[in-house]
Amino acid sequence: MAGSATTTAGSISSAAPASAAQKVDEKMPTGRLIAFFAMVVGMFMSILDIQIVSASLSEIQAGLSAGSDEIGWVQTSYLIAEVIMIPLSGTLARIVSTRYLFAFSAAGFTAASALAATASNIDQMIVYRAIQGFIGGGMIPSVFAAAFTIFPPSKRAFVSPIIGLIATLAPTIGPTVGGYLSNAFSWHWLFLVNIIPGIFVTILTWRFIDFDKPELSLFKKFDWWGLAAMGVFLGGLEYVLEEGNSNDWFNDHMIVIGAIASGLGCLVFFYRAFTSEFPVVDLTAFTNRNFAFGSIFSFVMGIGLYGLTYIYPVYLSRIRGYDSQMIGETMFVSGLAMFVTAPIAGKLSTKMDLRAMMVIGFISFASGTYIMTGITADWDFYELLIPQILRGFGLMMCMVPINNIALGTLSPARIRGASGLFNLTRNLGGAVGLAIISTLLSNRQDVHYERLREHLDWGNRIASDQLDSMASNLNTYGLDGATGAIRQMVQLVTKQAVVMSFSDVFLILTVLFAMMILGVAAIEKPAPQGGGGGSGH
Repeated sequence: MAGSATTTAGSISSAAPASAAQKVDEKMPTGRLIAFFAMVVGMFMSILDIQIVSASLSEIQAGLSAGSDEIGWVQTSYLIAEVIMIPLSGTLARIVSTRYLFAFSAAGFTAASALAATASNIDQMIVYRAIQGFIGGGMIPSVFAAAFTIFPPSKRAFVSPIIGLIATLAPTIGPTVGGYLSNAFSWHWLFLVNIIPGIFVTILTWRFIDFDKPELSLFKKFDWWGLAAMGVFLGGLEYVLEEGNSNDWFNDHMIVIGAIASGLGCLVFFYRAFTSEFPVVDLTAFTNRNFAFGSIFSFVMGIGLYGLTYIYPVYLSRIRGYDSQMIGETMFVSGLAMFVTAPIAGKLSTKMDLRAMMVIGFISFASGTYIMTGITADWDFYELLIPQILRGFGLMMCMVPINNIALGTLSPARIRGASGLFNLTRNLGGAVGLAIISTLLSNRQDVHYERLREHLDWGNRIASDQLDSMASNLNTYGLDGATGAIRQMVQLVTKQAVVMSFSDVFLILTVLFAMMILGVAAIEKPAPQGGGGGSGH
């Protein structure tokens, strides 16, 4: 008995220090917390700059005396450069370490922002934006990798909502911030606003990041052919998706060249990825089932995130006649809903099955887009309020569990490369979504216009009465009533066709997100995110 008691007492005494040691291990050093939050600010700036110019392109065009066919490259050059850097960042972080990569990226991004503010012509602006996008792209995956490498699983209820909020909030409020800065000051401040935060991020990350050490010997094995092929593949794909609709897709020879180059680059890239000793991107993360499905869901979330960030302002501008500041104030509702939902989603991720959270998020998102299928030309702030709240709530309820499911089961050795691939899927989803949405809006508008025009003949009594009323009203002002009435009727029909095309797009998005609810069943049940301090392997 005495021996048994002694053994029990010994077990208790040994368990107590182990438990205490675990708690000590889970306490994050202050320096690492400072480094992480500095990295989050850097990621926010990089993602924000994707959309910050979208509401102010006309001001930049006027300031640089650029042509209408050139100004779109202010955004396209940034996107093409960034989408190349994002998957590359994991390999670079492994070679030079996260500290050198992030501090250099923050410094380069800040310098490129300053240069963009001083651009005197469109050519300079395009070059500076490409540099800004390429260097800034290195900051985005590094934050995801750090969050799932340096924090124990018990802290993920804290860090996952932060990176999920930044990844979704930044592009959502980009037009709001950009519209305000260009209206209140000038378009130069779209870039100058990055300088002070960028300096602080550079200093803090250089001082406090100590997560890993460089492996410079890997530089000798670096796959330069794979890098070139990846650049052609992703750059060509992004160009085709960005410029395709405005250039009538494959009727334009540059789009054809871009598509062919992208296809060839794709073949070489995948060949090198599977045969090179040290590939530029490690694709083995896709052998993890949850990462593979998480990336698919991230791709779809990119469609919803960037697609709706595009379609709402288009509606408010073309149909309601809003300026950039009014659009920003209306769109702010989604950002506010995300901000409020982030801590709720973080708490729920420790209490319930992550798959159930995703179902709730997809239902919320699909409900918001379904309500929008009833859109009319009279819909204003209050009609858009509930759909935007549902969108913001749904995004956060999806993004937090998707991040945890995709990256939470990978080992630290694989997570740097995987975080780049994971973020790439979201950006590519956004590019594909924007291309499809803009094409659908154009094509469906033509279809609806033709159908409406078929019913507007002289045998239609309602249409004839409306024309007579318009003509009479114009005649009272001494104008040519007959010609003016027909012109007004054409404008009215065109406007209605545009609104009906918006409804079609929202219906397609509703079906897409409803399908994702079924797709959740394919995910293996993730391990609980609360409690213990495992390694997350």
